[in-house]
Amino acid sequence: MKKQNSLAYLEAKGMSKVWEAYAEHYAAEEIMEEGFNPNSGYVYLALENGITIASSFGQNVEYIIHDFDTDDEIIFDSFEELEIYLIQQNEK
Repeated sequence: MKKQNSLAYLEAKGMSKVWEAYAEHYAAEEIMEEGFNPNSGYVYLALENGITIASSFGQNVEYIIHDFDTDDEIIFDSFEELEIYLIQQNEK
């Protein structure tokens, strides 16, 4: 992906929400990549633990996990939904 030197207003608003969610829930987690996807409009932080925190056009953040068994992305609208999913996966 080409590195951008600036963000549009909504991209910057979204990234501020992504960083806020990171600080609140994952401050010690290593960041694998920070970026912007021009195809989807998402700004995101991809974390080493496999979770991506993203926002599109300045909207609320979403938490995304890639399911390697099905090759699908699972999108959660809240941190609480993500937590429930992770607990259920650990119980299997």
